[in-house]
Parts: sequence; C-alpha cells; structure tokens
Amino acid sequence: MAEKPTLLIVDDEKPTREGLRAALEERYDVYIAEDAKAAMDLLESENFDVMLTDFRLPNEDGMKLIARAKSLSKPPICILMTAYGSEELAVDAMKHGADDYIAKGRLQIDELEMRIARALKQQNLEVENVSLRKQLDAKFGLENIVGQSAVMTEIFEIVQQVAPTRATVLVTGESGTGKELIAKAVHQLSPRAKMPFVTVHCAALAPTLLESELFGHERGAFTGAHERRIGRFELAQGGTLFLDEIGEIDQTIQVKLLRFLGERTFERVGSNKTLSADVRLVAATNKNLEELVKAGKFREDLFFRLRVVEIELPPLRERMGDIPLLAQNFLREFAKENGKAVNDFTADALEALMNFSWPGNVRELRTAIEHAVVLSRGDRISLRDLPNSVRGGNSVSAAKLLQTKDLTVKDAEKQLIQRALKETDGNRTRAAQKIGMSRRTFHRKLHEYHLEGF
Repeated sequence: MAEKPTLLIVDDEKPTREGLRAALEERYDVYIAEDAKAAMDLLESENFDVMLTDFRLPNEDGMKLIARAKSLSKPPICILMTAYGSEELAVDAMKHGADDYIAKGRLQIDELEMRIARALKQQNLEVENVSLRKQLDAKFGLENIVGQSAVMTEIFEIVQQVAPTRATVLVTGESGTGKELIAKAVHQLSPRAKMPFVTVHCAALAPTLLESELFGHERGAFTGAHERRIGRFELAQGGTLFLDEIGEIDQTIQVKLLRFLGERTFERVGSNKTLSADVRLVAATNKNLEELVKAGKFREDLFFRLRVVEIELPPLRERMGDIPLLAQNFLREFAKENGKAVNDFTADALEALMNFSWPGNVRELRTAIEHAVVLSRGDRISLRDLPNSVRGGNSVSAAKLLQTKDLTVKDAEKQLIQRALKETDGNRTRAAQKIGMSRRTFHRKLHEYHLEGF
C-alpha cells in the first residue's frame, strides 16, 4: 500500500486545526502545530509534502513561516489560510513562496482537498520533468559509445544482455576508457531508464563525508549537520546508483555497502531507523580489486558481490582500428559546438593520431580533437593543430599500416584494411584481428570499399 502524503497543519486555534485534521487524516498523514516555532521544529525533523498554515500566528505570521519552510533543502507545498482575505494579501503570499491561498471564510473541505491534490500532482510532474531532462541532457545509450572493433562489439552485446536484469555490474579499465558511459548505457537500456541515474565519485570525498553522501544523515549527527540530509541511495530510489572509483572506499563503508547488497537496507548517519531502497548498483574502478583483496585493503565478500557481471574496457592502444571513427565523431561534435567549418583530417594529422599510444585513452583523444578544432585554420585538421604531445607520438604498430598521402578518414580506414590483408596473405580473420576489428565489421567494410576480391 502506498504511503499517504504528509500534511502539516499550523493554526493557533485548536478547534480549527483539530477539525482540519479530522477532515483530512483519511487521505493524509497529518501533523499539527500551534505556532511557527513548533512548525519549524517539525519541518526540520521530518519531510512534509504539504504545509497548510494560518496567516495570523503567535509571534510570527504565516508568510514568514512559508519563507522559512521554502528555504529547506526539500521544501513542502505551502498553502496559506486567512480570515483576512484580499488580493494584496494573496499577491504578497505568492511573493513569500506560497503555492496557493485560500480564505477561511469560504473554506470548503472538498475545495481544499482538490487544491492540495492539484498542487501535489503539479509538484510530481515537475520532479519527473527535471529527472527526464537530466537523462536527455546526459549522453546515455550505446549510440554514444563509438567503436567497431571486435572487443567493443562484444562489450555492446554484454551491456544489452545485462541491462534488463537486476544484476550488479562492475566496470573495470584504465582511466579515460569510458566506464561511466557504459554505466549510463546499462541504466538507459534497463527498465529503470525513466528513474534517476545518480553518480558518486568515491575518491573525491573523505570517508566521513562519503558515508553521509551515500546514506544521508540526521540533524545533529555531527558538527555542521544542521538539518537532515537525504543520501544518494534515497535519491536513486527506483533507479541506478553509479559508484565511480569504488576501490578508494574504506573498510567502514565497505561493510555498509555489503549489507545493502545483501539486504537492500541501510541507516542514515546518526539514526537507528532502518531504511530500504530499490536501487541497482553499478561500480567502476581503474584499480585491480583482486590485488587489493590480497593486500587486505578490499573485502573479498564485497568484491564478489560487486562482480556479478564484470565489463572490462580495453585501453585505446588495444583497439587502434577505432581511432579514425572516434576522431571523426569528436571532430563533428566540437566543430558544431565551436561553430567551425572543419570536417576532416590531413594525412599527417591522421598518421600522428594513429602513431600515438594514448595513455589517457579515449578521454585524451577527445581532448586532443577539441584542442585541434579550436586551433584549426582551415576546413581540415592539420598536424600543427594537434597538441605537441600527440605530434611527437609514441610508436605503435597500427601506424605502420598507413601511407603518408593526402587522405580522408575513410581513405585511412580502407588503407588499414588493405595493408592488413597484404601482411596476412589475404587471411581475413587474421587481418581483422591485426587492426582490432570484428569479423562482421571487417566483412562489411570489404564490401563498402569494394575489396571483396582482394
């Protein structure tokens, strides 16, 4: 059974507040307060969906109370009641943050219930729209993960298989390989896609702060905890929680995570009340968790709980065949973003990209292309537009497959395939492996570039 919305009634006249409680408690979880101080004490200790307050209160009027209530991290819908109705008062109430205004003299319970229900519906729509906008603004889905190499094709298949399930996923790989994109794809392709995707970068927070960030805290739980805070597990309710750099968390939080994965329950810091959350966990790390387990720095039982399905992302140097495709994709993105008419690469620029070992992986390639687009002088990226580090290059074998001539990205890809076929005496399987391309993609490219009879 769904929980009732919580309603706080603030009125200094006992018959009024008790009468309203009796009339509304069937549909709402009703609390009452006789003045602004008692109301604020309740507002700071509980989350309310709606506050219905009288204008005339002892010591502080209802509009000031509304202004204070609206300053909370999770403010309630505020409806002001008064026996002193006027248009000026209604306008003033709205300025102080009131969501609605009703005159006591003509107050009908049916009308009041209708206004509360309407306000709650509007608030729910706004919350849903914010969540959807965040999802649309972010780069979700496999269409944003570029790659046609055999290893990336296999990863795409794993993501599509695991996404519809409830399984916990561990994404591993060097920094810059795109672990968060994979996590977002798992979320977007799952039944949770319309619910929140919440990210926590574990290495960015001290252990005590991380614990509060994940699980929330109660007012007074520690110095500076002036009000209750909802943690990321609660914020991710119904959706996915992505824990980046999971290898950085300390033993205390490891124990709490282990319990959540086993029981789906937790407590806020400073509270003994057990809460539950329907949240899917996806974690990522650039560290070797097995080595951390052997060193006693990471719990073995948590490691196995996290690694129900592991998706290991390869470094860019192990999928060199994807570089022309990635480079072209980033080129289009940054040319549009910066209003530049650049649309291709010169031969020496492509050779430099293929000749670099990319220690920072896809993230470094993306930054290099952005740099080049910003500094470009013509309609093609030239060698001088690339960062100095890339122009120097660190030799890798894929670069040796390219000839230095005036060629486009498609020319470079065709040339890679031709050279790979020559060096493997026409063995298509070995040629595809040589440039890190799946057999299916390799055969499609043979047809596209009219190389079937090669």
